[in-house]
Amino acid sequence: MALTMDELAAVIARDIPDGAFVNLGIGQPTKIADHLTADQGVVLHTENGMLGMGRKAVGDEVDPDLTNAGKVPVVETPGCSYFHHADSFAMMRGGHLDVCVLGAFEVSATGDLANWSTGRPGDIPAVGGAMDLAIGAKDVFVMMSLFARDGSPKLVQACTMPLTGVGCVSRVYTDHAVFDVGPDGVTVRETFGIGADELRDRLPITMHEAE
Repeated sequence: MALTMDELAAVIARDIPDGAFVNLGIGQPTKIADHLTADQGVVLHTENGMLGMGRKAVGDEVDPDLTNAGKVPVVETPGCSYFHHADSFAMMRGGHLDVCVLGAFEVSATGDLANWSTGRPGDIPAVGGAMDLAIGAKDVFVMMSLFARDGSPKLVQACTMPLTGVGCVSRVYTDHAVFDVGPDGVTVRETFGIGADELRDRLPITMHEAE
């Protein structure tokens, strides 16, 4: 069966390297924080000025002044620190983040990212810090559903929506499969409730299977 977004968040948390400095994008990627364990030593960064962010806060833990970039209340981890918004963006732009995980409208087979606007008239663009993260992080992971509500694929040969970054994505995590993308094309790493043949039938791209 296809994974839920919570299940997919656990898969991504498993794959984040121990000790990495990581930014989790607004929306579904913030779920990953709930699945990281202390022994992984992962340090979470958020662009509103926090290093050492923890999981989502619950109950009496909720402090309205302590939130991630998506305004979701979070907890601190030992050694947590706070700083100016500009300093936070300097960390993003300066190559100090090992991994960022972003949502997306589309990702191309070569790793182009479209996640700030659909390009449709009347849609409200929401770039936030995505462009800074896309070019600043050493590895860019995407977390998204593989297909849109109308069934159209979101992993495509070439993006049709306005680009956030060119050739910046290295891995795409979806509810049906995990893919590596880049200059050499698309490699399927893992599937969930779908076979490689069905993927090839439904996706307009050439794919390779991991050895």
